[in-house]
Amino acid sequence: MRLHVDRRHARVLELLRERGTIRVADLARELGVSPVTLRRDVEALAVQGRLLRLHGAVVWPGDTFAGPPERGALATGADRAPSDLVVGMVVPTTEYYYADVVRGAREAVEAAGARLVVALSRYLPGEDSAQVDRLLAGGVDGLLLTPSWETGVPGPGEGLRIAGRDVPTVLVERSAPHGHPAAALDRVRSDHAHGAAVAVRHLAALGHRRVALAAQDSPTSTQLRRGHEAAVEALGLEAAPEPSRHPVATTEAERFERTFTYLREAVEEHGVTAAILHSDADAIVLVPRLRAHGIRVPEDLAVITYDDEVAALADLPLTAVAPAKRTVGRRAAELLLSRLTRDPAEPAEPAQHLDILPQLRIRSSCGASPDGAPG
Repeated sequence: MRLHVDRRHARVLELLRERGTIRVADLARELGVSPVTLRRDVEALAVQGRLLRLHGAVVWPGDTFAGPPERGALATGADRAPSDLVVGMVVPTTEYYYADVVRGAREAVEAAGARLVVALSRYLPGEDSAQVDRLLAGGVDGLLLTPSWETGVPGPGEGLRIAGRDVPTVLVERSAPHGHPAAALDRVRSDHAHGAAVAVRHLAALGHRRVALAAQDSPTSTQLRRGHEAAVEALGLEAAPEPSRHPVATTEAERFERTFTYLREAVEEHGVTAAILHSDADAIVLVPRLRAHGIRVPEDLAVITYDDEVAALADLPLTAVAPAKRTVGRRAAELLLSRLTRDPAEPAEPAQHLDILPQLRIRSSCGASPDGAPG
């Protein structure tokens, strides 16, 4: 049976006085409450100076305690040593795009003397919440979350149970629409729409009037389409044909064939002279096929890729838009650490939504020299 909060607090202190130190997970299990509930109890008792909170454990402050301890004696808020902190991070994968995001977060966390623990969702249904629950049960102090939302934002009725978590939480490379509970969370993400618009603007400056976008379906592609459309309209360019809507390709070969056909027809039948391709890996396959078909790059089709993971390594070095992935991870971790170490006596700052702007890296495939002038 669950104990009333006052009785539960008394029982926590009784057990702690007897044993001196207890792991939070063990204490929650013994009292029959969730780790989240117990962490709330521990935080309240720590603020009162009735116990000391360390990572994953609580400590009896000693028989000499006679009131709230001097500043610096409690492991909470501004008095909390960063070395006591553990940050949990849930990402779909640590490969490809997210390798640098995780690297940036790790550098910031370790620079503060704290520890980063990473969990993977692998885009599996329900795995985001499962991994968050596991991290919380292990006693993490805050969360960096990249939910597996297919479009980068939760769809109608979709959402991760994150807004009500009992620890500070920062969304990483994700956002939630106004009205969704997660919209009130801190957020740090790449502004992919801005990145696509930068690519369109650069191609327009080189004289191209019809710029196509070929983007594989991903959480990034929704923003790329938005930025591409906005830039085409703002610059008064001619609209390029949109890719035909087909059922989802069952194989990579089928997907590449559809994209190749779209680009070939866009050039030969619709006067397209420039294209933005997402991602680099797709471009490295597609550009040689286009050239083998007789479509010269960049003479007949100027190409800019998106992501800049391997663009510079292509046979024809590819101009690319590069999201600042490492910066996103670092800024997200720094924002979370600022929440974890703030003085609880001070009012909390409003939540922050930070958009990090990608950069354009000019190489050979767009027909311009690295200084941006036509090649």
